[in-house]
Amino acid sequence: MIADRQTNTIYFSELLKTDSRFTETSKQIISTLDDFGAKFEFLPDTKDIWARDYMPIQINDDTYIEYRFDPDYLQKARKGYRDLKTYPDIVCDTLKLKTKKSDLIMDGGNFVKSNDCVILTDKIVKENRISYNKTDLIKKLQDTFEVEKIVLIPWDKSEEYGHSDGMVRFVDNKTVVTQYYFKDFEPMLKPLKQAGLKIEYIDYTVNKKDKRDWAYLNFIQTKDLILLPKFGIEHDNQAFEQIESFYPDYKGKIYQIDMNETVEFGGTLNCISWTTKE
Repeated sequence: MIADRQTNTIYFSELLKTDSRFTETSKQIISTLDDFGAKFEFLPDTKDIWARDYMPIQINDDTYIEYRFDPDYLQKARKGYRDLKTYPDIVCDTLKLKTKKSDLIMDGGNFVKSNDCVILTDKIVKENRISYNKTDLIKKLQDTFEVEKIVLIPWDKSEEYGHSDGMVRFVDNKTVVTQYYFKDFEPMLKPLKQAGLKIEYIDYTVNKKDKRDWAYLNFIQTKDLILLPKFGIEHDNQAFEQIESFYPDYKGKIYQIDMNETVEFGGTLNCISWTTKE
């Protein structure tokens, strides 16, 4: 499995730079990546900006797994939801990217990976219940993504999408960082510990907690840099200092991007990006 820290190219939806709601975000990201000399591209034929959710998972230099992107939150009766569904096969065809198709139903935002382990919320069990029981699903995930460990953590119901990428991130193959509010939540910690993972916590000493503080773990990581969300609040500096301490190899390579334009829609930097090793 290609871990985030091995990737070298970042993709964003073309809509990020054409949708007027995200003008400042797009400008900041492009300017920062240009200054750093990072490689980035824009994806064609997308219906929304959340590139992580529908783009395939890279297993090795030549293998990309295209899963079934058919999330429940795009199936609601509310008008216009289906219009936001991107069809990854169309995007990949335009990119001339060959993929290996899987019948697994999932979102890329619910797929946090190291070289030998994947962490997902247990929403994936519900999504695939018609085709797989839990035991068979875990085996299917192991075989499909060529990893030893599959870790299922509880779906945080305060986040309707059931994604894991705002809950936990890998520091290395043996260590994860998770949110301060899970410190005493054993249903979250137990499966991580059972997988042999050391757990670190991101926390803030502030006058007032902020509902956006979950998003600091929703950063972009490649082998060369980390793009970290900021919101113009007192948490920003503490988040930067902690991420720098968790990822010492990235000292001097962590850049903050104001993500107020996207966070109100439920996501930030990891959500709007797709990273690959090329």
